[in-house]
Amino acid sequence: MSRRCELTGKGPMVGNNSSHANNKTKRRYLPNLQDVSLQSETLGRAIKLRITASALRSVDHRGGLDGYLAKAKDTELSANALKVKKEIAKAQAASA
Repeated sequence: MSRRCELTGKGPMVGNNSSHANNKTKRRYLPNLQDVSLQSETLGRAIKLRITASALRSVDHRGGLDGYLAKAKDTELSANALKVKKEIAKAQAASA
């Protein structure tokens, strides 16, 4: 399981630990990943994703999973999220 957000594409970053004596050692900054189930109004079911806490706030801000995926770039989304995005677009086209 990779340490990458399925919606935003955020992954680990690198930096330095700095001791009191100002010695530097390499370290990794890991994203705050959470396993969540997000409800899709269009599909009428829950989708399990592994996303960052900041992405979860963005989903809430944009009015849910359907609204977020409609505006999201395909290059940032994981294969699972891209599949869900296409399912939602297909269901919306069928209902319209």
